Amino acid sequence: MTDWHDIQSSIRDAVHNGFEIADAAPVGGGCINKAYRLQGKDGTRYFVKLNDARQLPMFEAEAQGLQAIAQTGAIRVPQPIAHGTSGGKSYLVLEYLEFGARGNARLLGEQLAALHRNTTDKFGFTHDNFIGSTPQPNRWAHDWIGFLREKRFGFQLQLAKQNGYGGRLQDLGAALLEKLPVFFDGYAPQPSLLHGDLWGGNHAFLADGTPAIFDPAAYYGDRETDLAMTELFGGYAGDFYSAYRAAWPLDDGYATRSELYNLYHILNHANLFGGGYARQAEGIMQRLLAGIH
Repeated sequence: MTDWHDIQSSIRDAVHNGFEIADAAPVGGGCINKAYRLQGKDGTRYFVKLNDARQLPMFEAEAQGLQAIAQTGAIRVPQPIAHGTSGGKSYLVLEYLEFGARGNARLLGEQLAALHRNTTDKFGFTHDNFIGSTPQPNRWAHDWIGFLREKRFGFQLQLAKQNGYGGRLQDLGAALLEKLPVFFDGYAPQPSLLHGDLWGGNHAFLADGTPAIFDPAAYYGDRETDLAMTELFGGYAGDFYSAYRAAWPLDDGYATRSELYNLYHILNHANLFGGGYARQAEGIMQRLLAGIH
């Protein structure tokens, strides 16, 4: 059972007022966590995610990612308020954002480019985090290709092997890892601050049209990885892409690397959900290898 009193107390401690819960209403849309909208007696609202107590590190990492993005001032994210465990559950309390039906896609492209302008001198992050509910290792590295090989594709392929996806998937994966440098001939990405999991469901617009992004898996990496994931599962509006490219043009090799980068997310979906994602990953690897001359 969720102990809303404990969550109420953690909100009070964080915001330094006498917040009292009037209602906790379930909110749909997620496939990993349960979500609720908390309504206070004073009209204040918060968004709360719940999971098993052992998933607290996932919420801690999400809060850290949101804070890192918020500190840039580049784009709106929900502010993390509190997190902890209670009654066998872990929880994350966030600022409640009221979303509208549509918004300024061009501004979203410009603001994402501004976020990516926040760079550092190496790839990774201050802590490991999660992509969905899958661990995502982020130990700092100066070599992007090595980071991809070990902490992205290699890690997912090892999980896939543990999950019973051997044979062809592993053979194609090994061949692709060997050929990774080919995809970066003449291209040296900067370590940009990334959202890290920017599919269509992780952005929205406030009632006044202001863009917002949420549910990050933040780290410093090639900005193309964020752009590539926006093209998965439906894509973003055309104005978003034209505005981003106007703010910061993309390298000619992006079209090929976008498929390479999205392979990471397809492998993760295979590990999380099974189904046809493993076969899809095999198809992507086969196409990428066939395109190498």
